[in-house]
Amino acid sequence: MSPPAQRIGLTGGIGSGKSTVARVLVSCGAALIDADAISRQLTAPGGAAIPELAKQFGPQFITAEGAMDRDRMRQLAFSDPAIKGQLEAIIHPLVSLESTRQAGAALQAGRACMVFDIPLLVESGRWRQQLDRVLVVDCTEETQIARVMARNALPREMVVKIIAGQASRAQRLAAADACICNEGLSLQALERQVRELARSFGL
Repeated sequence: MSPPAQRIGLTGGIGSGKSTVARVLVSCGAALIDADAISRQLTAPGGAAIPELAKQFGPQFITAEGAMDRDRMRQLAFSDPAIKGQLEAIIHPLVSLESTRQAGAALQAGRACMVFDIPLLVESGRWRQQLDRVLVVDCTEETQIARVMARNALPREMVVKIIAGQASRAQRLAAADACICNEGLSLQALERQVRELARSFGL
């Protein structure tokens, strides 16, 4: 009988290179369950979260196409922690349900390793007990700021605010079973590190 599939939680601050690490693990044969992508589906036109979002926050937070107005909602949630809590209370249970469904499909397909890409893994507190190991992609805050400003064309203050709303580096590293330091690495060097680690995940 084959060993049970490894359940790896992948996390890291914005701009840490988490998406690149996830892509390499998938190329090694892992099944990827991406909480952010699921959240985007739920808030896209026709998404399962849209009726409840319209009910709680009003039609002005839904675009003409029927999606959640992400910019408007982001500004509101940033300015009011209670709103952020309300939003998460709608979206998180739905993300959890869909993650469970995708994990079931990966098991049925006989995957040896499932990677749960969870940006707020450390913050949520509820994910840890569902995982075998936590892999953290780490880099300095200055590197995060530079990467996100370049990638998303956001002003520095906005990026600093986003980082401040996430777990600190110390909190993430304290939760890590494995860590990849993505500081000053070339893409090839990063991929090499991830492939070495993938072997210990049964890939």
